[in-house]
Amino acid sequence: MTDRGGALLFMAGPGAYADIRRRGFAAERIGTIAGASGGAKWLVLSHIDRVLIERLLPAIAGPVHLLGSSIGAWRFACYAQDAPLAALERFEEAYLAQTYSARPDGAEITQKSRDILDVLLGTDGARQIVSHPSCRLHVMTVRSRFLTGSERRLLLGAGLAAAAFANVFSRRALSAFFARGLFYDPRDLPPFYNASGFPLHRIELNERNLRDAVLASGAIPMVLHGVRDIAGAPPGIYRDGGVIDYHLDLPLGEPDRITLFPHFFAQRTPGWFDKRLPYRRHGRHSSERTVLVCPSAEFIAGLPHGKIPDRHDFYRFPAAERQANWRRVVSECRRLGDELLDVLENDRLAARLQPLC
Repeated sequence: MTDRGGALLFMAGPGAYADIRRRGFAAERIGTIAGASGGAKWLVLSHIDRVLIERLLPAIAGPVHLLGSSIGAWRFACYAQDAPLAALERFEEAYLAQTYSARPDGAEITQKSRDILDVLLGTDGARQIVSHPSCRLHVMTVRSRFLTGSERRLLLGAGLAAAAFANVFSRRALSAFFARGLFYDPRDLPPFYNASGFPLHRIELNERNLRDAVLASGAIPMVLHGVRDIAGAPPGIYRDGGVIDYHLDLPLGEPDRITLFPHFFAQRTPGWFDKRLPYRRHGRHSSERTVLVCPSAEFIAGLPHGKIPDRHDFYRFPAAERQANWRRVVSECRRLGDELLDVLENDRLAARLQPLC
């Protein structure tokens, strides 16, 4: 019997669905936790993150691979610290409180991002992350090629326009403009270490390059400056991993392990340029062992302005109104965390599962 009520949706790929329906859900079988790009959308997950940090992470035997693209990498940089809840709360408050001048340029926005990251990591966060006993942080970026490797707006804009046009015909055409840059924890190779489809630079994540890698993972083209010549990586400019891996359409799971994907909504979009291409779908290979958890459409409709936060709120609302909206969203999303905790503690996840299409 399937129970589909509540503010949360629980959806699973074929392998995970059959496995959990047969054997039940056990936290110790989680092998990967995935975090997608999405900027301010992450605020709808902040109380889900709290439950995962306090309830699930301690129960995972490890190692657990934390794969983050853009804001997903920032969230997981909290998960992998010695005091993850305190790190998440620092991050959340700094993110909610950010303000800008009337017409901020890329330099101002980039500096504000560095300031928030400094708060998130504190004085010792990078060392804690690369030496965490069970968490393995992996940060997805892209290395820009040709025109997309310029910070001159006209050249970069032309490169992005060409990439968007090429992507309409083939997602793999993005290889002419970008390569994946995977900063990985070398202590345990992740299931996506040999991800195919795009050129892939594998760079060992360490204390020296972690800050720049996480910053680059959220460097939205034309909004923030890319990060140039990261230590240990091939020379070049590194940008938002969501350009290729917006919602992580790559192998995430391992045999007999579960991938947990807390997400903003039920829809998944492979790459940044696919947002207006409804025919572009995730492949089966990326969902087979995945359990996706997200707020329902009905819950989202009840949030301020009937939506979850996004970066366009910086332009839609005065700073004080935006901050008030976002804080209200975080407060109302406590219900999501409470529901997730109830499902886990009462072993109801199998009954709530729906197939992940």
